[in-house]
Amino acid sequence: MLQTTGKNLGIGKKNTLIGKRSSDSALVTLTERKTRFGMIFVIPGKECFYVTDLFMKLQKILRDKFNKIFKSVTSDNGKEFCELGKILSEFGSEGYYTHPYLAYERETNERISELIRRFIPKGKEINKISKEAIKRVRDWYNTLPRRIFNYKSSIEKFLMEMKGICEIEMLEKLLVEV
Repeated sequence: MLQTTGKNLGIGKKNTLIGKRSSDSALVTLTERKTRFGMIFVIPGKECFYVTDLFMKLQKILRDKFNKIFKSVTSDNGKEFCELGKILSEFGSEGYYTHPYLAYERETNERISELIRRFIPKGKEINKISKEAIKRVRDWYNTLPRRIFNYKSSIEKFLMEMKGICEIEMLEKLLVEV
């Protein structure tokens, strides 16, 4: 499993949320374990090449900082993550898979999924939800004061960790463009 120390952060858990079972878009959530900072991305479908494309876009934005921010990624065993280990190793990061049916191996990400489902329930078509609405959900989640952080928010903790790794403008671009 992912271990993070000091400034070497890793995005802890990865998951997808789907709306209607047809040809709807999907949400990919990335949750950083140490700070509980969450990112939500919309991909056109739940196929492997969309997840690969997402990580290629992330790497293009972060360039040589990619493997410092995404030190490792743990995902479930969904078909959409079939190429995850390969693409991450190309970028100098590591990919891990959880054991089937063991949600407790991804507790932090399961929690963000529960919070997202408050606003985007199962069955709601994701491709009909605006980017602004998804951004509001992400911002709401990341600005919640957390007892584990002495009532600081995830975004505050994440930005403190990122100071030595990359510029805030690079992170803003990451969260806006992808």
